[in-house]
Amino acid sequence: MDIRQMRYFVTVAETGQITAAAKKLHMEQPPLSRQMRMIEEELGATLFDRSGNRLRLTPAGERLRERAAGLLRQLEETVAEVRELDEGVRGVLSVGAVVSCTSLLPGPLSRFREQHPHVGFKLSEGDHHLLGERLDRREIELAVARLPFEAPGGRERYEIKPLPSDPIVALLPAQGARAGDGGRGASMSLAELAAYPLVSLKTDRTVVLHETIMRAFADAGLQPRVLCECASVAIALTLVAHGFGAALLPKSAMSTFPLEGIACFALQDADLLSEVGLVWLKDRYLTRAARRFIALFDGSDGQSGGCGLS
Repeated sequence: MDIRQMRYFVTVAETGQITAAAKKLHMEQPPLSRQMRMIEEELGATLFDRSGNRLRLTPAGERLRERAAGLLRQLEETVAEVRELDEGVRGVLSVGAVVSCTSLLPGPLSRFREQHPHVGFKLSEGDHHLLGERLDRREIELAVARLPFEAPGGRERYEIKPLPSDPIVALLPAQGARAGDGGRGASMSLAELAAYPLVSLKTDRTVVLHETIMRAFADAGLQPRVLCECASVAIALTLVAHGFGAALLPKSAMSTFPLEGIACFALQDADLLSEVGLVWLKDRYLTRAARRFIALFDGSDGQSGGCGLS
């Protein structure tokens, strides 16, 4: 089984259809079907369950897919590493971010573009689980996320570089806000905030921010009424702007979604911060562009050959 056949097999496994895989590989369907049969004959194993409309991997096929995909990624990274030995910083830098951190990207990306004008960017967003999957699949090299990073497989799989913390602020409907209307320097206590119904940012897979806020209320002997839990920063801010309730969110969220009708207050009696970090997989090759991007945040020159920062 050679590299070409390995690519064929992984593409068929990912699409679940010979027709779709052949189109993606820019080849005819019959030769691709023959290649799949040849691989099964060579390995002496059935790799696909062909009983339904889609090809489903057998246990042997799933094991081969995992190993083959890993080998292909290693080959791609090796080729990129070798090419970079004689090239400057070029190519495409792929970065993911949780939605509430997207406002943190324009500054670093602008500085990076000034230093390395031949690098393009591919940006994507998602929750921790989706970003973790994209890191695993090498679809992105780096992710900007709230900490702790709650992706499957455990935090020990990731290198994390802490970035400046983001203060959590109280956001209220401007019309319903008390005197002071959330202007510069305005603040309020948790007790005052507890009088409002709360819109909480919480999903089945990401609960750290919600739990941090609830713990702060509990420590103050307060029990706010959570009127709505939602998975989207944009939805939470829209609800606040329309008078649905109050929300506690990282301050940078207002830069990401600058809506009118929202008053912003600092918290008087709780020093709540949302920790932010730059995340990447341990023990994997990072392109020179990725290493230089990481170096923006610590002043190093980005010349180190490893994945971490020294």
